[in-house]
Order: sequence, then structure tokens, then C-alpha cells
Amino acid sequence: MMSVFRVLHVDDDEAIGDLLETYLEESVDREEFSVTPARSVDEAEAVLDEIDIDCIVCDYQMPGTTGLEFLHRIRDRNPNKPFILFTNKGSADIASEAIEAGVTDYLRKGGGPEQYEVLRVS
Repeated sequence: MMSVFRVLHVDDDEAIGDLLETYLEESVDREEFSVTPARSVDEAEAVLDEIDIDCIVCDYQMPGTTGLEFLHRIRDRNPNKPFILFTNKGSADIASEAIEAGVTDYLRKGGGPEQYEVLRVS
């Protein structure tokens, strides 16, 4: 039996979160695939304490913090955990800081389903 590949998706926008989670679960060519949503960094950290997560996908702008601050906290816990910063608030400075902090990938949100396709293949 294949083990489940677990993605933690952290985004405070519930509509975007639901759309991305549904798209990934339906489009990834792997039966044993699960997306766990978190609508805040605190919720994400609680999930990480309970579930073994294989990859984190996080929005940049979160209530009271940023995806980069969360990335720093993740790198303190696990320097090798795949972490994708997925945002529409990006800039060259944010991308540079994310790369320095050890982000696995930095993807810009787009305006349509192609944004999720880019994420799916990452």
C-alpha cells in the first residue's frame, strides 16, 4: 500500500483555499493524496503537531504574520520540509528573502486555473 502524500495548505482566504484544495485533490495523478487546510499560521502549527505533513503550501499575507515568518519557523523545526510560498503579493524583495530563508519554491498566484496547474506540477 502506498503511503498518503500529505500537503498542508495555509491560506486565510477560505474561498481560494477551498478552490485550490479541491483542484489539487482532483488533478494530482495519485490516489493516496491529501490536502489539509489551515486558515492561520497558528492552525497550521497545530496541524503540524498532530499530522506528519510532506509539503507545505502557504500564502504570503496571513493575519498577524507572513508566510515568510512561518517559513522561518518551519526551517527551525525542519530544515528540509518542502515549503512553497504561493502568493499574489509577491515582489522581487519577497522572492529574494524567501530564497535566502530556504523556500523550496516561490509561485505567483494567477487569475485562472493555470495558477493551480503550476502549483500541481511543483
